[in-house]
Amino acid sequence: MVRFFCTLFFGVLFVLQVQSQTTVVQISTNFGAMKFRLYDDTPLHRNAFIELANEGYYDGTLFYRVIQDFLIQGGSKSSKDAPPGKRIGYGDPDKTVDDEILSHYFHKKGSLCAPRQPDEINPFKQSDISQFFIIKGSVHTAGALDTMEMAINRPIRKKITEKYLTPSVREELKQLKGEKKVAEFRAIANEVKDKIETEYTLDPGTLEFSDAQREAYTTVGGYPELDGKYTIFGECISGFDVIDKIAALNTDKNNRPYTDVKITVTVLNK
Repeated sequence: MVRFFCTLFFGVLFVLQVQSQTTVVQISTNFGAMKFRLYDDTPLHRNAFIELANEGYYDGTLFYRVIQDFLIQGGSKSSKDAPPGKRIGYGDPDKTVDDEILSHYFHKKGSLCAPRQPDEINPFKQSDISQFFIIKGSVHTAGALDTMEMAINRPIRKKITEKYLTPSVREELKQLKGEKKVAEFRAIANEVKDKIETEYTLDPGTLEFSDAQREAYTTVGGYPELDGKYTIFGECISGFDVIDKIAALNTDKNNRPYTDVKITVTVLNK
């Protein structure tokens, strides 16, 4: 009886471990192999990617768009057996999934991401999972990140300030100051300030890098300009040198490497 329950216990434990095991995929190329951990909280992208990989959909396709200090992009069916110089990289409109853009994922080096059509024709940011891109990016200084924040936030604060600190309000404050009516001046000034700060804090367009973002972007690097715009559904866990090799290749005017980089995708566990 004890042996039975022990066997049952370890059997259940094994099943739970398998179920909780994060999926790892390998993207192999003629320049080496990379392994990626797929995120469990982006299940639409994870499952679609696994399904296409198991079908061999990506096998034989190319990394057809390569930009140093930015990204390497591949997987498009149109790249398979494409002759040199041909412009390629068209996605499959039948292989889209709803976006799973999560704020705790950002475009650090090695991020596995799903491309999509522009907002004007794709307002819901649906991803084209028939292809994918991997972030190469570059290392940023803390000052560069500060500058990015200011470039985004200053115009937002200026617009909100002008909304509440109108010419008439400025004139009223000027008059109160001249009359030395300190209490009245402070009451209006504080009310205006509170309105500005409240609206600025709630504005979804402001940018403030988290500690995790700053740590990643100033060490391994990445491409912060894309944050919040694309779904990231995995990250590189080995083969960063392969990303570097591919990103450094010479390319034509369409950013296609002169040397074909052929892809094979293998699901290592599921």
